[in-house]
Amino acid sequence: IIGNGFAVTVREDGVRGLAKGWAPTFIGYSMQGLCKFGFYEVFKIVYSDLLGEENTYLWRTSLYLAASASAEFFADVALAPMEACKVRIQTQPGYANTLRECAPKMFGEEGLWAFYKGVVPLWMRQIPYTMMKFACFERTVELLYKYVVPKPRSECSKPEQLVVTFVAGYIAGVFCAIVSHPADSVVSVLNKEKGSTAVQVLKRLGPRGVWKGLIARIIMIGTLTALQWFIYDSVKVYFRLPRPPPPEMPESLKKKLGLTE
Repeated sequence: IIGNGFAVTVREDGVRGLAKGWAPTFIGYSMQGLCKFGFYEVFKIVYSDLLGEENTYLWRTSLYLAASASAEFFADVALAPMEACKVRIQTQPGYANTLRECAPKMFGEEGLWAFYKGVVPLWMRQIPYTMMKFACFERTVELLYKYVVPKPRSECSKPEQLVVTFVAGYIAGVFCAIVSHPADSVVSVLNKEKGSTAVQVLKRLGPRGVWKGLIARIIMIGTLTALQWFIYDSVKVYFRLPRPPPPEMPESLKKKLGLTE
């Protein structure tokens, strides 16, 4: 299926067709990534302060889910206009070839709504995806250091730590792809067709239609998520930014549970 997709694209649009819509993709996902990772760190601190040290540890998975959902909400507001332009360029031949041509044309025809009509399906796709991405990554890192890596993180070299980050990122990416795939199928059709609603598209695609192309998406998203986490962690290492170790039970909680001598 993937090979066939490449072949059809090259046959219809030439090799340049493979790079169609690169500008809105690059700008949109750069802005989204910046908001997503940045706001995640902010919301994690905010929610942690609200919960207190002990509850932060006990409810850490819920904390990761809440912080990532909050971050993604704002990140998608930044992504939506570029995503709308990208889909229009890629799926409507002859409409526009560049972002500079596409954005004013869409605004002239449909106003500001043209850029945000896909934001609700985008939230449907991206928020579960990001919640899975961050929570699964955080817990996978924790489990890898606990059961797979033969020594504590403090004794691992920076390159060894980055390998753990990459592996955890890939595992998280696989789950992300599965969780977000049905909504992604709906978003693609919605941006292609004027006047359709998410419910109409969902009914038309049916249970099999929404899962079409899942393997290609797992390969793409798994690699992409692993690279994102790897780059993010590498930047933290390079700039000597704080990189908290996997969470450990606070001493006060250990005392309460009778786990200390």
